[in-house]
Amino acid sequence: MASLSTEAIVCAVRAHGEHGAILRALTRDAGLVAGYVRGGRSRRVRPILVPGNLVALELRARTEDQLAGATAELLTSRAPLLAEPLPAAAIDWVTSVTAAILPESQPYPVLYTALSAVLDAIGAAASARQWAAALARYELLLLAELGFGLNLEECVATGLETDLAFVSPKSGGAVSASAAAGYEERLFRLPPFIRGADSDPALGDVLDGLAITGHFLDRDLIEGRNRDLLTARERLVGRLKRAVA
Repeated sequence: MASLSTEAIVCAVRAHGEHGAILRALTRDAGLVAGYVRGGRSRRVRPILVPGNLVALELRARTEDQLAGATAELLTSRAPLLAEPLPAAAIDWVTSVTAAILPESQPYPVLYTALSAVLDAIGAAASARQWAAALARYELLLLAELGFGLNLEECVATGLETDLAFVSPKSGGAVSASAAAGYEERLFRLPPFIRGADSDPALGDVLDGLAITGHFLDRDLIEGRNRDLLTARERLVGRLKRAVA
């Protein structure tokens, strides 16, 4: 990628030098990309480089191996949402985990569309449980796109596709209520919305879904790297739990 001109979602920004910044952003067709923004810490540019914002991104590099120079023009600002603790925590988590675990320059158009939908939901949903459900589905999609998808279509013990009520923390497979008898406390409860059976789940169900995705993100994708990521997620889930109480 010697040059690129496209829309992108800002996922992470890191100060570089006295005035510049390194931007990491998700694009539809080029995947996660990085570039150096001259003056990225200035009063004019800093409000553009806010995680969650949609920007018109220009990248230019002399060689494929060189960090590209980047410019960004604001298309959609989500900065006002950062004044609210719960939406701010959600945007912080979903953008930072995307920047941290996706390999660069590999296209994930489904993830780009899903991340856009989550961010739109955070801004537009009437209640936290609605966008939190979208967030859980996004995490499930992250796992699947990176090769760690869960088998939620049939019981790992019986092979049947009915009565699915739990998820095994070891296999990532669904378990029917009958097969789980006596072992329920060792399993995650499987809320119907995770399998698309409930379009308007209760917040308690959403928290059950986030427990599942959080376990497998930690085990399979974070794996001791970027442990500070989990702090952002724990902050978010803690605030959601307080919203239930």
